[in-house]
Amino acid sequence: MKYVYLLQSITHPDQRYVGLTSDLKKRLAAHNAGQSTHTAKFRPWRLVTYLAFTDHSKALEFEQYLKSGSGRAFAGKRLWSEHST
Repeated sequence: MKYVYLLQSITHPDQRYVGLTSDLKKRLAAHNAGQSTHTAKFRPWRLVTYLAFTDHSKALEFEQYLKSGSGRAFAGKRLWSEHST
């Protein structure tokens, strides 16, 4: 399985991150350990939501969509919880 996941910084709630992984628990632990240069300064992170895909290319397409302007708007309305911001 491939997972597209959405993270939110606990200490900086306006900071959000969208990623793709095949091991969600390990990847979240890596983000919180500061092993990603893109997320290290805003740790710790909490998992907001994730979507599982059996097809890697579909997961990659969805991740790229969520990082686009219309994808960010979609995620803002449909995927981030009411208490995220």
